[in-house]
Amino acid sequence: MARYRASVCRLCRREGLKLFLKGERCYTDKCAIERRNYPPGEHGQGRIKFSEYSLQLREKQKLKRIYSLLEGQFRRLFDRADRAKGVTGENLLVLLERRLDNMTYRLGFANSRAEARQLVRHGHFLVNDRKVDVPSAAVKPGDVITLRERSKKVTRIQEALELSQRRGVPEWLEVDRQNFTGRIRALPTREDLTMPINERLVVELYSK
Repeated sequence: MARYRASVCRLCRREGLKLFLKGERCYTDKCAIERRNYPPGEHGQGRIKFSEYSLQLREKQKLKRIYSLLEGQFRRLFDRADRAKGVTGENLLVLLERRLDNMTYRLGFANSRAEARQLVRHGHFLVNDRKVDVPSAAVKPGDVITLRERSKKVTRIQEALELSQRRGVPEWLEVDRQNFTGRIRALPTREDLTMPINERLVVELYSK
């Protein structure tokens, strides 16, 4: 499977905001945005003219990079959101949030979504007492995510849970750090998702 292998800090610099792709490092002064807040490359500090298309493209790229998805994966999710009832842009954000790798990150079991994806693939989590190792698996309200017994001693997970207290857990989730479990209380609304994304531009881009 294709995978981005270059520096993820370049992605944050390209989009001009923190995408929190490096976990704890993003909260320190070592963050690339703090040190070089301009796009990477030879012409990064030059003037950039934004057309309507470029603005739409940049919003799509931000969203893809936040959730670490490839174009094919992202397009399939958009098509599902477009077919569902309601506002397409909001449907898309909810579908992205429902992914198991995102939920494990939100609950604090990992320092980044990339790390959460790896942990899910390695079979560290149970959903409603059943092993699930598919990062794109969609969870629903009432589902309980539990760390497997053999995984409770994994140092990186323990450290992530400690550090996650600074990041906080969304109100629509519930976490029990002592028992290594999390529960989805409800699906998020658009007001719950505070990321600086204009999903309307993404819908306009794909609607052309």
